[in-house]
Amino acid sequence: MNHYMIFGKDDCPHTQKALADFKKKHRSFVYVNVDKDPQGLKQLLDYSNDQYIVPVIVNVDEDSVEIGYTGEINI
Repeated sequence: MNHYMIFGKDDCPHTQKALADFKKKHRSFVYVNVDKDPQGLKQLLDYSNDQYIVPVIVNVDEDSVEIGYTGEINI
């Protein structure tokens, strides 16, 4: 089973959709709210080449990154 980190914001509908879908599919993840976690924001910017875009979804096991969420997870 893969493990994921989801960097996002509570008021972002795409972040909320990703969280709901991951829960529905029973995927293991850690949510980092970048509005409340300065270190998490720094990590988000590292993963996204300094672009402030949410959500950023990281497959921790494969070290792959997906920026944004459209309802499909490809990592």
